Amino acid sequence: MLDENLARIRVHRNNIHRYRRLLKTKLSQLERNFIERRLAEEKSALDALTAATFPVGFRAPAVPAEAMGVAR
Repeated sequence: MLDENLARIRVHRNNIHRYRRLLKTKLSQLERNFIERRLAEEKSALDALTAATFPVGFRAPAVPAEAMGVAR
């Protein structure tokens, strides 16, 4: 499952890079609107897949570093 999700993440990232390259070219307004919409969809899909694949969140500890014995 992890391998499948990593492959999907790679596909979304490649699509995002391709759409960004296309936006740097000369396009009609219709083409530009389509690519911008697809880019937003790919980013959204990538964010959702990444959050599902790597659900770990990091927070700074509420205790000051000195209280934990960590030297600065």
